Amino acid sequence: MEMTVQLTIDCSDPQKMVAFWAEALGYVPEPPPVGHATWRAYWAAAGVPKEELPTGAGDVPESIIDAAGHGPRVWFQQVPEPKAAKNRWHFDLKVGGGPDVPLDVRAQRVRATVDRLVGAGATVLRIREEPDMGFYAAALQDPEGNEFDVV
Repeated sequence: MEMTVQLTIDCSDPQKMVAFWAEALGYVPEPPPVGHATWRAYWAAAGVPKEELPTGAGDVPESIIDAAGHGPRVWFQQVPEPKAAKNRWHFDLKVGGGPDVPLDVRAQRVRATVDRLVGAGATVLRIREEPDMGFYAAALQDPEGNEFDVV
C-alpha cells in the first residue's frame, strides 16, 4: 500500500503562511486540481458549503508543494483560535551543510537564510553560537508565531 504524507498546520491566515513557508522551504503554491480554474471552484465543485469555504483571498492556494516532488504537501488550515502555546513540533531548516563544512561557512549560510526569512516576515528569537561545540543555529518564529530553527 502506497502512503503519502501531508503536514497540516492550523493558522489564522493561510495566504500569509503560504507565502512565508513557500519562501522558507523553497516550495511553490499548489496549483488547483486539473479542470478547475481556482481552489474556490474546486472546493465548490466538491460540495463544500459556501459558508465553509475559506475566507480572504479564496482563489489563492492554501497549500504548498515541493516542485521536485520529494517533500510532503503542506496545507495551512484556517482555524478561528490563535496559537496559544509553544509548538509541539517544529521545522529544522538545515542549510549549513553539516559537520564536514567549516563552522564559519555554516554560520554564514545560517545568517544568510535568517536574513532572507526575516525579510519574508520571520522574527529572530535567539542565536546559538557555540564554537567549542562546532555549533551555530538560529531559533525563529514565522509570521503567526510558530517556532522553527535554522541550522
